[in-house]
Amino acid sequence: MSQTQPGWFAKERTIAGEGFNRWLVPPAALAIHLCIGMAYGFSVFWLPLSRAIGIKNPVACPQDMSLLAELFASDCDWRISTLAWMYTLFFVFLGSSAALFGKWLEHAGPRKAGIVSALCWCGGLVISAFGIYIHQMWLMWLGAGVIGGIGLGLGYISPVSTLIKWFPDRRGMATGMAIMGFGGGAMVGAPLADWLMRFYTTPVSVGVWETFLTMAAIYFVFMLAGAFAYRVPASGWAPAGWAPAATQISNVMITSRHVHLEKAWKTPQFWLIWSVLCLNVSAGIGILGMASPLLQEVFGGKLIGVDVAFNDLTAAQKTQIATIAAGFTGLLSLFNIGGRFFWASCSDYLGRKATYFIFFVLGFVLYASIPSAGKTGSMALFVLAFCIILSMYGGGFATVPAYLADMFGSQMVGAIHGRLLTAWATAGVLGPLLITYIREYQIAQGVPKAHAYDVTMYILAGLLVLGFVCNSMINPVEPENFMSDEELALERKLAHDRSVTVTDNGVAPVASVSSHPVLLIAGWAAVGIPMLAGIWITFQKAIVLFK
Repeated sequence: MSQTQPGWFAKERTIAGEGFNRWLVPPAALAIHLCIGMAYGFSVFWLPLSRAIGIKNPVACPQDMSLLAELFASDCDWRISTLAWMYTLFFVFLGSSAALFGKWLEHAGPRKAGIVSALCWCGGLVISAFGIYIHQMWLMWLGAGVIGGIGLGLGYISPVSTLIKWFPDRRGMATGMAIMGFGGGAMVGAPLADWLMRFYTTPVSVGVWETFLTMAAIYFVFMLAGAFAYRVPASGWAPAGWAPAATQISNVMITSRHVHLEKAWKTPQFWLIWSVLCLNVSAGIGILGMASPLLQEVFGGKLIGVDVAFNDLTAAQKTQIATIAAGFTGLLSLFNIGGRFFWASCSDYLGRKATYFIFFVLGFVLYASIPSAGKTGSMALFVLAFCIILSMYGGGFATVPAYLADMFGSQMVGAIHGRLLTAWATAGVLGPLLITYIREYQIAQGVPKAHAYDVTMYILAGLLVLGFVCNSMINPVEPENFMSDEELALERKLAHDRSVTVTDNGVAPVASVSSHPVLLIAGWAAVGIPMLAGIWITFQKAIVLFK
């Protein structure tokens, strides 16, 4: 008697049949990552929200109002410093939810995770829209910050294990494609949000809550499409002509066995890779957040051909250099996105360990050279150094899932990656604190703004030295940590995996989406056109650096 077909949300329903084209999976991952990546672009809302009541000019809260009181205040405008706490909430809850729900994702499958991610991220935007409408900051924090942050974590890790299993021959390239989408989300979303706010602005509204609702609807459609397009390969599937045994022999850092999540996070290898990611991200994330003021304060009037320090510029001149600095930020975004694909793809040939060695050695040289470039007024060297640094910042994110799969196997890499993302949450606090507080201390001690970042650059270079040491200590996982054949079979049963050759009671793996070339083109066009539009807009902003 045949068994009933599993439901649409079941992992069994996502197991691909014969002839499925694996290149349909990356656009599904990109559809989700481009949506949740808007978390990077939320600063586009800060200025309008800071005058949500005053509309043209902010209605200032009392100077002595506490943060707690501001969360519930409805008669004065929010401070940008209060709004910016959303970034902290995003990345703390991204890392926490990825760590907490990673194991569930491996068993439930990427489709369920993608749907829950869509409900959390888009539902969080709806709650935040209501919070803006009634002017309650705590609802903003709860909606997009907490609930949306959980959606970020699930959406971020949902494709990792799936892509690694579909592309065992190109692990770095596959994860690089998806994670490139997260870096590019703001590049697409920020111009869209800016256009929507201008469209919805009225004499009594700055247009933000309406923009939130519109973007929530658009993102929900894209994320559901991505979630339903996810497919996982049957156990034992391999690309035609690929010989995994040859890969293992040529690189002892790549295992063909699997480590369970509960053992993986207790190994020294896990914590060394955790440290490698944390140190690489800490060095880059602070720069990303301070890129605009950094360029303006270091070069001042030299950006517009005037040999005047930043503090001595007129208001009109500061407006001019702010435009140039915005172009610098856009250029860094392009390198951040491009680096995710470039470096992760390179790691397929260089090896993950060697790729991180490049990040740390080259990064150390570049950070250490930045103060000299600033003092000599060499803007070309200064900009180039930061562009390469940001490419390696993005490359670090994209390379680490493949590093984990090499070390611990692909069976539970999504869950292991989720635990590892607590390193991102840590770096998200450490990096900005280093940049901002050291800068403020330097200025308070009378150091000119043009040189207030010098000590910070040397400290960040020191972090990369520590990262180099941690990376050099990573060796293959000890044999006793790997799952036995019986343990692996049990885990695959819990994960609802099916063998490539065995079916249960006549129910075959289901691939309900055709692999027709037209569908492949449509899938890539759906994510490729918005990305290309975002790149073009960002490039136009960046070109001012070279005029």
